[in-house]
Amino acid sequence: MKILLVGGGGREHVIAEAVARSTRNPELYAVMSRKNPGIARLCKDFLIANEDVESVLPYAELKKIDFAVIGPEAPLGRSLADKLEEKGIPCLGPRCAPAQIELDKAWARTFMRRHNIEGCPAFEVFDRGETASAHAAIDELGDVAIKPTGLTGGKGVKVMGDHFDLEGAKEYVSELLDTGSVVIEENLKGEEFTVQAFSDGETLAFAPAVQDHKRAYDGDKGPNTGGMGSYSDAGDLLPFMRGEDYEAAKRIMQDTVRSIKKDVGAYKGILYGQFMLTATGIKVIEFNARFGDPEAMNVIPLLKTDFVDILSAIADESLSNLNVEFERLATVCKYAVPAGYPESPTKDSIVDIDDAGTGNALIFYSSVYEKDGQVYTTGSRAIAVVGIAPTIAEAEKIASAGLSGIRGDLHVRSDIGTAALVDQRVRHAASLRGL
Repeated sequence: MKILLVGGGGREHVIAEAVARSTRNPELYAVMSRKNPGIARLCKDFLIANEDVESVLPYAELKKIDFAVIGPEAPLGRSLADKLEEKGIPCLGPRCAPAQIELDKAWARTFMRRHNIEGCPAFEVFDRGETASAHAAIDELGDVAIKPTGLTGGKGVKVMGDHFDLEGAKEYVSELLDTGSVVIEENLKGEEFTVQAFSDGETLAFAPAVQDHKRAYDGDKGPNTGGMGSYSDAGDLLPFMRGEDYEAAKRIMQDTVRSIKKDVGAYKGILYGQFMLTATGIKVIEFNARFGDPEAMNVIPLLKTDFVDILSAIADESLSNLNVEFERLATVCKYAVPAGYPESPTKDSIVDIDDAGTGNALIFYSSVYEKDGQVYTTGSRAIAVVGIAPTIAEAEKIASAGLSGIRGDLHVRSDIGTAALVDQRVRHAASLRGL
């Protein structure tokens, strides 16, 4: 089987490693905007080009690709999955219409309301020019999250308390409504967690829950980022979760996929559900139409089931016949990012990786590029380091030790996966439950 991977970041590198582990001995090809050295070394061939229809489609036809894996969200919005499937190339990545669950936040919320899907917060949608009505909604809800409706790379959502006060919220909304539309919703308070699942349009195969850390600095301080790291426990649940929390998330995701199929067609790919454990139950923060980054680094290396078998089952809608299993181990992922990230990151800075110095940790190249055998930063997250072990504490030690083999003008959030931070999450969840 010939598999084409679209994308060149850390999420795509870990997917490439899963393809390479397959006992089916597939040939891997890639289209990426810059040369990711980790992906390149696993490919039979690759193309450096824009990750769009005009580049990917001719390359896929030239190489006689059997299956495509679309890593990032932007190509989904440009109907890449639609165009590939029209040429007879099935995809891990939904068509553009089902992908609206991520691509358009207004669509996602109104969809949830229309189908009475559990966990939908109070919200309203406002279009360009409806500034007065939007300001009135902020006054009514009181404490709000403000979301531009389109893709913002995980950095457009702002919430009261973290980013601004009431007047600042109104100013941000006014700015957004000058050019587009916005979702204003209640500001969910609690503990976040993510559940990711493979979907063939009917059946979902769920991965263990993961918790991401968006803030740039230790102690959950500093600006929001694309994600500084994440952890999972040796099982489906995080230490602060109960089985009923995970089951509620699964139920919401199953209802979502079934309802999408009724509305716009089968959702075939990855559904990422980001949830908030609140004092009143599980709420949906958002859905994504692809693996998370860094959350992919926590779950894909744990796959016991052959990744290519999963792709085949999604293609022929037989996922219900495949037992998708994950190793019952804990993981900790820590990102090394350029100094100054995210506000004024160092770019084109050399990164050196001493393989002997990284120990048992897994290393995934993210937003870097290779030139003349040397790896350089781009200004976004550079290298993901993952520890895998029977406990979170042991996995954290492996990840931390692995970082010692990476040199450059880089910053790391050191507290991810530590006992102090995990215990803090457990205590917070207990207080939400009134314990």
